[in-house]
Amino acid sequence: MNSVSSQNGAPTIDVHAHVLLPQVEDAVAGHPGLAAARDLDARRNGPEAIAVSGPMFRDRFPKLTDVKARLAAMDASEVDVQLVSPSPSHYHYWADEHLARTVWELANVGTAAHVAQAPQRLHGLGLVPLQHPGLAVEALEHALGLGLRGVEISSHAPGRELSDPAYEPFWTRAEESGAILFLHPFGCTLDERLNRWYLSNTVGQPTENAVALSHLIFSGVLDRHPGLRIVAAHGGGYLPTHIGRSDHAWLARTDTRGCAHPPSSYLKQLYFDSLVHDPDVLRELIRAAGPDRVLLGSDFPFDMGTKDPLGALRDVTDLPAPHFHAVRGGNAAALLRLT
Repeated sequence: MNSVSSQNGAPTIDVHAHVLLPQVEDAVAGHPGLAAARDLDARRNGPEAIAVSGPMFRDRFPKLTDVKARLAAMDASEVDVQLVSPSPSHYHYWADEHLARTVWELANVGTAAHVAQAPQRLHGLGLVPLQHPGLAVEALEHALGLGLRGVEISSHAPGRELSDPAYEPFWTRAEESGAILFLHPFGCTLDERLNRWYLSNTVGQPTENAVALSHLIFSGVLDRHPGLRIVAAHGGGYLPTHIGRSDHAWLARTDTRGCAHPPSSYLKQLYFDSLVHDPDVLRELIRAAGPDRVLLGSDFPFDMGTKDPLGALRDVTDLPAPHFHAVRGGNAAALLRLT
């Protein structure tokens, strides 16, 4: 345990870290849907982004696949524990039911095997096929049965928002089981409008987070399932720091009353990682959601993450010590139910 942790109780916990699983990509190789999905991804990101992302993935392959390399990097950044989720590139929401089952089984088994190599320091999340809501509960049970702490989901599936009633059994089972749901977008439906300057990520990811959370809030999902344990990546995107506009709409317009209370009140039912790249935004996120609802996150080991999540938290210079240590690891330790 690092010196910060040993002096202040809870370990330092990074809830936003990824694993790459080549067996998943081997399973989908050659399927017609993969070519179409890659074409869409290329159009959304643009050629300049694709040219940079390829070498970036290759450079980070050891940290994404080798536990010893992961642990060494964690030690260097003073992180004691990671919550590891599959790379969002493994979602493959285009897959039919048969292939989707292969994807989630390989992802769940692969992630469980990866974290089992260092069980005191690594915990894992699996995948569910959001494109097939009727299979989501089965996939969640599969993940939990392997000892994973929950599952990672994107902001939407083709033709389906998270407000879709077809997901109700999934929300019900996730709430009953106490599973962690890590909301991490992959791909933005603004498509070619964001295909230069990596806007597909810098603008697209925060937008997708905000849209997905708004669907959960305004549709009443969080009213019906107040015990859901949802962690939003990238600080929840634009929503937490711009929630006032949602509150105003809820007060001013009858067509926004799908939820029982002002939208800002639901921030305290959600969790958010700290990966916002700006100390002032992080300070506001902690204020808006509450110091008990923000968790340390790095997006390990990708280039849009941070190598020093603790340093980013320390940059919020006026953060009271109890709040600092809650975000550093106390909140995540409670969420993970670590002793």
